[in-house]
Amino acid sequence: MTTFASAAESATRHAELKDLVALLRDQQGRKVDIVAPPSALRAEGGQLLISGTEPILTPTGVTCADGVYRSTATCEKGIAEKLKINLPYLRKCRDEAIELWDANGNGWLERAPASAKFLIRGFRGSGGEGVARALLSDAYKRVDHLDVLTAALEGVERAGVPITVQGCDLTEQRMYVRVYSSAVEVLAPRLLEGYRSPFTGAQGAANPVVWGGFVITNSETGCGAAAITPRIVVKVCDNGYTITADAHRAVHLGGKLDEGIIDWSGQTHQKNLELITAKTTDAVHRFFTPAYVQKIVTTMQAEAGVPIERPAETIQVVSQRLRFSEEQQDAILGHFIRGGDLTAGGVMHAVTSVARTLPDADTAHEMESRALQALQLATRG
Repeated sequence: MTTFASAAESATRHAELKDLVALLRDQQGRKVDIVAPPSALRAEGGQLLISGTEPILTPTGVTCADGVYRSTATCEKGIAEKLKINLPYLRKCRDEAIELWDANGNGWLERAPASAKFLIRGFRGSGGEGVARALLSDAYKRVDHLDVLTAALEGVERAGVPITVQGCDLTEQRMYVRVYSSAVEVLAPRLLEGYRSPFTGAQGAANPVVWGGFVITNSETGCGAAAITPRIVVKVCDNGYTITADAHRAVHLGGKLDEGIIDWSGQTHQKNLELITAKTTDAVHRFFTPAYVQKIVTTMQAEAGVPIERPAETIQVVSQRLRFSEEQQDAILGHFIRGGDLTAGGVMHAVTSVARTLPDADTAHEMESRALQALQLATRG
């Protein structure tokens, strides 16, 4: 069995901002982006071989992208999508018959239109073997993590609202940066009156404060647009609740790219960054206000007080509807009991507190984003 390229060295969970920035800068120096026709690609031993690219002159010397690239799971998903191969079947080939993985990849590459072009986003390897991070359309518009983060923080600075970075995550698929402002404070006594932190035991009734915030997200590998999504944070436990319906998004879609190694510094993407800065400034003005946070709290409180008579059954129904795993379902029930709030609001709190404990940031963010749905489902029994 040939395994995927490990993303562990390029990932982090609950990191500080300075550590995320250091990791992103390291990645920036190892990135390579290539636009190639199908004829320049070949599958061999579960890896991608790239050949025939033109070397380019960079400030550090002559760069050639030809070589062997180990595929990540995200890249393999892109291969399946672009070549129209069933992904579960392709994964089965990788696990059980790698020669079939090669045969399917090469067979469909040979049948691809001669005019087709793919963008391969990769990392250069220290020992000659690189990492293929994603295989995308040649119309994919690069909006990289470091650029998004810099532009977004500039937007916050322009808005003039003090913020705290609560935590940062980086995965193979996405970057997440969670911020809030203690200057945007709202009391939520009805939401927190029966709740206690499952981590510290602190009582919500004694400190019923929530703060306004948002989460900055981005993907470099085709897994979603850059987005600014509002979020409120509960002071007593640090749980977060994302409001996905109000997200500001910037889609990664642009004009066709020329064939060869892409020197992004030579292309104008300043307008993209200016747009992100402007959207962040707008987001701060909209989301970092007591009126906005109060509106969200009022909506939550309208449903949060519904008592839960059969917690195990309710949480099972909620988990099945939201496609949480059995392990996650058990964890939510445990946090619900420790939280002490035997209402629909307690189910919502439990979903967000469990999300904080998950080691996989993508899964954690997805779970947190469904907390309001969990509240609505719990009110229906």
